[in-house]
Amino acid sequence: MDLSIVIVNYQTFELTKNTINSIFGYEHPFSYEVLVVDNASSDDSLAKLQEYFNDKVKFIASAENNGFAAGNNQALRIAEGEYVLLLNSDTIVWENTLEDIYSYMEKHRDVGACGCRVLLENGDLDKACKRSFPNVKNSFFRLFHIPTKSKDNDYNLDNLTDDEIYEIDCLTGAFMFMRAEALDQVGFLDETFFMYGEDIDLCYRIKEGGWKIVYYGKSKITHLKGASSKKQKSKLIYEFYRAMYIYYKKHHADENSIIVNVVVYIGIAFLCILKLFLNVFKKKD
Repeated sequence: MDLSIVIVNYQTFELTKNTINSIFGYEHPFSYEVLVVDNASSDDSLAKLQEYFNDKVKFIASAENNGFAAGNNQALRIAEGEYVLLLNSDTIVWENTLEDIYSYMEKHRDVGACGCRVLLENGDLDKACKRSFPNVKNSFFRLFHIPTKSKDNDYNLDNLTDDEIYEIDCLTGAFMFMRAEALDQVGFLDETFFMYGEDIDLCYRIKEGGWKIVYYGKSKITHLKGASSKKQKSKLIYEFYRAMYIYYKKHHADENSIIVNVVVYIGIAFLCILKLFLNVFKKKD
């Protein structure tokens, strides 16, 4: 098996169906399997997906929702492909994207993970698809919208054009095309992260393992990101800032002083509380 495509579904029948159909809509010059993990959906989306795709897709039904990372890991444990693609359930894969990146990975054996250009529904770039690793300095510049011409301080790598190929630090979990050998070496997603941050952590470990991470801007997908509501669930806001704390403590706390660490933790807590407070006043679409 050349490629295992892993998708986590949580009560998103139409979105997940459209994502899978965007894969099946084209002929591919490699063998592949599609594995869908249902994260204990409380609606009938799993049953509807099973009926719609029948035996074309392998389904895994989780007894409980332990988060995005845990859901993906269930499929990764049984994936048979030489490569693995983590793909969000709210994406549309464009023609030739899988072929182009598969071919690139075949020719560049030192690349552990590769991403593509990720477009939002309005055609704008989802900046999470090419990033530096977050640190105290670039996070400060980003938080206060301070422009910088230094690559070291540019978290979103705005200095890099969107349609070229670059070695970068970090991809988005919406599309991560990875070499199974690299995953076997560094391990799967860290299930301490419930949602958010697990993609950054995995990229960090892949690079620590000596592999390259590449942004392949010549190919693309569409990501229907944040299309459901302006008002976010408090759980998602909490998990977003909790992921910041976990990532910083895991990878950066030991290299900074106690004072810096305390300031960072207080800052994360403050931002979380502020965002939760402001979210109360937002209206649903």
